[in-house]
Amino acid sequence: MKSTTRTLAAVVAGVAAAMGAAAAPAAAVGTVPVPVPLEAAEKNLHMELPSLSGEIPLLRPGKPDGPQFVEGRLLPARTIPQVPLNGGLPGAGLRAPVPHVLGDDFDHAGVGVPASDLRTLAPGLSVDAPLTRPNPDHMGLPDTKLPQAGILAPVLQTAPGADLGMGPGL
Repeated sequence: MKSTTRTLAAVVAGVAAAMGAAAAPAAAVGTVPVPVPLEAAEKNLHMELPSLSGEIPLLRPGKPDGPQFVEGRLLPARTIPQVPLNGGLPGAGLRAPVPHVLGDDFDHAGVGVPASDLRTLAPGLSVDAPLTRPNPDHMGLPDTKLPQAGILAPVLQTAPGADLGMGPGL
């Protein structure tokens, strides 16, 4: 292959990749669409099959809040910080033909579960040593105290939803 042909092929491939990236708005919102191709089975079976598609969310790790010094403690608070992860719950869509159960106007049923936002925080740990800060009254030696440990509870926030519909040709 000549170098001009290779160069032209590289330019065409780059333009096609740029056009494909610009035409994929699902990647911008943090989900990857997953279609399930059933068209070939429909043609071979000569019937309408259900259509199914899905969305897989992309996780985005956040920046954890680091340990913080607290007066009167030997170790900092939030010794093991909580790590935030933002993403989404998977989405799905299903459209299926149904026999005319509810009349002639209702020949398709559809269920849509859109991908919904999900915010999480991993569990964390806050501990304090069984010693106090150096005490000047005891020649700079620390006093003893009961050890302290606390678990920072995980957080999970989301608001999922779904749509159900029946109609002609949905």
